Amino acid sequence: MKNLYNIIFMAGAGLLLLGAVLQITRWDFAPFIYTVGAVMFGYVQVMGNRYDGKSFIVKRLRRQQIFGAIALVFAGVLMFTMNRNEWIVCLSIAAILELYTAFRIPQELDKENK
Repeated sequence: MKNLYNIIFMAGAGLLLLGAVLQITRWDFAPFIYTVGAVMFGYVQVMGNRYDGKSFIVKRLRRQQIFGAIALVFAGVLMFTMNRNEWIVCLSIAAILELYTAFRIPQELDKENK
């Protein structure tokens, strides 16, 4: 199951990047590509990385990570509904949250295991 999550995660990340780049060129199908990638990426973030421990810090970071995944999907919705570049703000917020939690969660899990 872990291998399947890795495949979905990588494919989603690739589609996210491709959709964001193509959206800048105003290609008509770019929002569809981005949104499919965001849903795939978010699904793995929510379902594939469960945490059942007792650390409050890791639980908080997981909530931030899930919020970042939801913000990625919301950026895709903004691509469909807005005709300008409002989606970039939402994408930037999501990217900051995802980047922060990508570094902090492993640090906290290492502390917890020691």
